[in-house]
Amino acid sequence: MDDQRAQRLFGGAVVAPGDLAGSPYRVDRDRIVASPFFARLAGVTQVISPGGSGLLVHNRLTHSLKVAQVGRAIAERLTGDERYDELLDRLGGCDPDVVEAASLAHDLGHPPFGHLGERVLDRLARQRLGLPDGFEGNAQSYRIVTSTEIRGETIGLDLTAAVRAAMLKYPWTRRTPVQHMKPAPRGAGTSPDDPLGGSLKFGAYVTELTDLRQARVPFAGRLADWQQTVEASVMDTADDIAYAIHDVEDFHRVGVLQQGSVATELMAWQRNATTLRTAELTVPGGSVERLRRDLHRKDGWIASDEAFAEAVEHVREELVDGLLAAPFDGSVEAEQSVARFSSRWTRRLIDAIEVRADPPVRSGHVLLAPLQWHEVQVLKHVHHRFVLERPDLALHQRGQARLLGTLVEALHAWLLDPDEAGRLPRRISELVELAAIEVAELSGADFGTPEAKLDVAAMARGRAIVDFVAALTDSQAVALLDALSGRSRQLWTDAFVL
Repeated sequence: MDDQRAQRLFGGAVVAPGDLAGSPYRVDRDRIVASPFFARLAGVTQVISPGGSGLLVHNRLTHSLKVAQVGRAIAERLTGDERYDELLDRLGGCDPDVVEAASLAHDLGHPPFGHLGERVLDRLARQRLGLPDGFEGNAQSYRIVTSTEIRGETIGLDLTAAVRAAMLKYPWTRRTPVQHMKPAPRGAGTSPDDPLGGSLKFGAYVTELTDLRQARVPFAGRLADWQQTVEASVMDTADDIAYAIHDVEDFHRVGVLQQGSVATELMAWQRNATTLRTAELTVPGGSVERLRRDLHRKDGWIASDEAFAEAVEHVREELVDGLLAAPFDGSVEAEQSVARFSSRWTRRLIDAIEVRADPPVRSGHVLLAPLQWHEVQVLKHVHHRFVLERPDLALHQRGQARLLGTLVEALHAWLLDPDEAGRLPRRISELVELAAIEVAELSGADFGTPEAKLDVAAMARGRAIVDFVAALTDSQAVALLDALSGRSRQLWTDAFVL
């Protein structure tokens, strides 16, 4: 094995001799699947809680499995296309096993209650716990596989460099100045509520920055520092595809997506597209026009009015005249309709994947053809407009946000209680010790703050609380708060979260 391939495979990771019998990337995949962090994803909300919906909807585990399935299909199609052989090799390779492993691992760090939990933990981490890095689900996933997961005698999952690099949708930290690029890479816009002006999305905390750099060494000279690896780009694209399709499935099953309301909005834009260019956006069709404007503002490199109109028409035909034409009633016919919709869209989007040698800053090397890219944006818009903006969902999520805030406060008070130091949950104590070592090795400058010294003890407590809460399932978070609030009488069954 030549040195360059060895570096890409292992990147300094310790690989047992027995692991070399097969692909080391398959070993990585098996380690990820065997991790308790992966198993917990079955109890973590994707968009809406399965318990709250009353029906089977996607959770983080089933989402991750679908991303892995789509990602592998994309990788196998690209590597089987002779047109891309030389380009993929020049960019660092596209191994289906790497893509599958990274896809399975990409959501390991997502906290209870879906994206809502991510936003709430980020705010609490920065504003209440004094962590300049805050919280980010992608960075937490990277932290798990490199720092907080335990495998035998090692810390982290000891994954190869290629898989770790493929997990990095955003290969920078919060304070890496990519957000000041014009244009900035996708996800790197400045967080509006961050006084330090950090990046909105990022792939690693500063405590894992050395590992991030080491994982990217094999790609030096092949990719810009801010650019995803090809395998990360495949995983990211697969995530977008899976998200766009299975969320539509879920809300059709639950009965939230109604044919009439979706049809009214899409068809109103189609009838009045010209007049809506200058109209108030509160009228029917206004949300679709707002999407069109946003795409031009954010992604002018690909936004096209012609492709957008064609995408709206195709989504209308497939969704309004197709999937939503009959309410979901749990029958065989209804299940077949959902399966046909999902299969048809998945194949359509996978077949539209391209590889570009010199992509725009806001795109990876692997991307959808323009028409299908617009179709994904329209599908995601339907989800946002008719699900995420619903007042009943907002009511539910506000309660979950309060729950997380109260839980963080309760754990913080427990850590500060000198009389309880000997009775702290052992896992929290271990996380405090780990974070204290990490923070002590850094300075204020590493976190992008002007202070020369850091309050190591306070930051260690804060990071430990975030690590602990982020590793809970939805139901564990509820049970732990019940116990800490004195509402639960089930003493021993509450202990499992500790």
